[in-house]
Amino acid sequence: MKEIILKTENLCVSYGKVNILSNIDISFEKNKITAIIGPSGCGKSTFLKSLNRTVEEYGGKISGKIALDGTDIMDMPLTKVRNTIGMVFQTPVVFPFSIYKNLTYAPIYYGEKNKSKLDETVVKYLKKAGLYEEVKDNLNMDASRLSGGQQQRLVIARCLTVNPEIILLDEPCSALDIKNTAHIEKMLLELKNEYTIVIVTHNLAQAKRIADTVIYMESGSMVEEGPADTVFSNPADPRTKEYIDYMKN
Repeated sequence: MKEIILKTENLCVSYGKVNILSNIDISFEKNKITAIIGPSGCGKSTFLKSLNRTVEEYGGKISGKIALDGTDIMDMPLTKVRNTIGMVFQTPVVFPFSIYKNLTYAPIYYGEKNKSKLDETVVKYLKKAGLYEEVKDNLNMDASRLSGGQQQRLVIARCLTVNPEIILLDEPCSALDIKNTAHIEKMLLELKNEYTIVIVTHNLAQAKRIADTVIYMESGSMVEEGPADTVFSNPADPRTKEYIDYMKN
């Protein structure tokens, strides 16, 4: 039986008088990877940012319902929403200090002062992000000196330090080479055992490799949703098929 952790009902997002998303109804299954695909400008990133109300930081207005474990996130404290539904952006933004301080920033902010526990946090989440072996001897190094792929994994590790239930990722591999992309994909497949993951990607091969469920969006609407294998091999909507066929060429 499916366990639904996040659900949208009649979700709409607008900027001023311009409607970006219209009447999106979708359920996200716990401990699964959902990939959102579709042409540029179709609203994928806006949809992703609406799921933890980040879109409001950009001037977007949300209507409809976004339910986390049955509770409308509009009725929850914003800090609770953001902690429970973490967000990782396309370009990694490391804090301008050491790897260690990047990983302990949030725990310290929320009151953790025990050095041993902070040390454990750093090791635990660097390991989850598949980064520990690469940086364990340089934890006091400025995080900006890491490679792009390492920075992206550090940002994901930092996201995990507040114990989210859901991780949203917006094109996390778009600027990475094949090796670093493989690192990220391997990590996500392991993380889904503990977290629910929603990823926007333009890379259909990536969606095929890691997604359990695929959502196809077009012109601010959800066109199709289903198991990844089915959507890619036998899409129900001709618009989905046209997009997939176009992206193959």
